[in-house]
Amino acid sequence: MSKKQMKLGLSMRYMGYHVGSWRHPDVPADGSSLFQSFLDVVQTAERAKFDMVFLADGIGVRLDDKPKGSMARSRHNVELEPLTLLSALAPMTRNIGLVATASTTYNEPYHIARKYGSLDQISGGRAAWNVVTSWSDQEAWNFSMSKQLEYDTRYERAHEFVEVVTGLWDSWDEDAFLLDKESGVFYDEEKMHVLNHVGKHFSVRGPLTVRRSPQGRPILVQAGVSEAGQQIAAEYCDMVFMAKNDLKSAQDYYASLKDRLERFGRKKTDLLMMLGLTPIVGRSREEAQEKYEELESLIDPIVGLSMLYRSFGDLSHLPLDGPVPKPDFDKVGLKSSAQMYYDLAQKQGLTIRQLYKKIGMAQEHKTVVGTAVDVVDEMESWFEQGAADGFNITPSLLPHGIDDFVDLVLPELRKRGRFRDDYEGRTLRENLGLPLPASRYETAKAASDKRLAS
Repeated sequence: MSKKQMKLGLSMRYMGYHVGSWRHPDVPADGSSLFQSFLDVVQTAERAKFDMVFLADGIGVRLDDKPKGSMARSRHNVELEPLTLLSALAPMTRNIGLVATASTTYNEPYHIARKYGSLDQISGGRAAWNVVTSWSDQEAWNFSMSKQLEYDTRYERAHEFVEVVTGLWDSWDEDAFLLDKESGVFYDEEKMHVLNHVGKHFSVRGPLTVRRSPQGRPILVQAGVSEAGQQIAAEYCDMVFMAKNDLKSAQDYYASLKDRLERFGRKKTDLLMMLGLTPIVGRSREEAQEKYEELESLIDPIVGLSMLYRSFGDLSHLPLDGPVPKPDFDKVGLKSSAQMYYDLAQKQGLTIRQLYKKIGMAQEHKTVVGTAVDVVDEMESWFEQGAADGFNITPSLLPHGIDDFVDLVLPELRKRGRFRDDYEGRTLRENLGLPLPASRYETAKAASDKRLAS
């Protein structure tokens, strides 16, 4: 009997998730602005048969220069716009999924529906939208706003935003375009649908000027852990990115989201939950530990304190080797991260210095330091214990992080029957094993026909 296989994604922001990655001697310091750097990484991931690559994004430099000088020492400042980059990568690849973040706060639904619909056509059905609400005032300042929208307003808007986008993606039936040159009929009038959405935040007529997706609609992804975020994920999304480093917490979150699906007429298998994983792998445990310690040495203390600022405020007046204070949850910008970091510090007895080193190692994600066997043992354990359907690899640095994973970890995964040898299909939806979504108009017609027949 064959074993259940994992799904794998690769997150490739900033040429590595470790805060000091750009300082590593083997990493191109300006890699996040170089198309060739991304192309090399994506083509490596596709040769390895990864399901997808992912570009997280923020539409502003989301940093405060606190402590003074930290911003000039950070690589969180210049990068390429994700949809532009993925559209350039699409014709250079064939099977791998292309996932990008876009904000529901600083975009309009029609724009997002059209852009992702176009990427889906360009790539042959491999596009996915990671839905975010944005969280920083720095982003608001770039869009004629003095501060970000209130939390509840952001999520209320996001829910309606996703409803409109998915409606626009249903504008055309799959067989709407007749393209009959002899008769002169370009499309069947009965198979074009005008949305006519009028809601609290948006008024959108439609139809979308992009034909129906080769995979029904682009894949929808979400990463929020809030109640409002989980509701959006349960109702609409195909995939959730999880940032958990504790097995019990991951299991609880996994079960909580899966249990919500039934109320929307969905099966638990209709939503994939991908755990963020940062593997630092060596041919021996000693080699892996040396890689870990080298990365730790690249963190400037000023940058370390800046990483904690959004969750704890300015801690520069406190001793670095002293305890981590409890965050003021009424003032912090990222409540979920603040709680997670504080709980981690309390559980492990971390000092301020030790906490920022953990975060510098992308410790909001699960980190494993060891051999390929160690990494796969941990992956199998979480996979089998109902904590994840797969893993979104967040390498500490690129390209070496993905090279190590492909050369060392993947052979061990395949030896255990846990990962594919080849792609199952051409679209991202096929390769993820997710059902083809029915058009809302098709669903409504089927329900109407059933009522008339009864």
